[in-house]
Amino acid sequence: MITRMETGQRMSKIVIHGQTVYLCGQVGEGATVAEQTRDCLSRVDALLEQAGSSREHILQAIIWLADMADFAEMNAVWDAWVPEGHAPARACGEAKLAREALRVEIIVTAALKD
Repeated sequence: MITRMETGQRMSKIVIHGQTVYLCGQVGEGATVAEQTRDCLSRVDALLEQAGSSREHILQAIIWLADMADFAEMNAVWDAWVPEGHAPARACGEAKLAREALRVEIIVTAALKD
């Protein structure tokens, strides 16, 4: 069974299949990469909670940065956010994002809580 939440014409913010939660890419507001990353991760937290999961259940994260020069700044926020002992499989790359002002986008796959 597939459950879709917050579904629009183009996409669903959450898709649940079996015990796996897929989130659409999340971006954040803010002037700096750190601010955008913090806001983005707070949106991830809210969607995971809505889906019945949490950051302790993240399986994989894919992070896109508009500029890899921002890697350390983003990682400082990421490292403080990921619960110790629960680091997911992760990839990070550089990509042109949807709007010029966007510096980071994060895509998360997680398991439902037991």
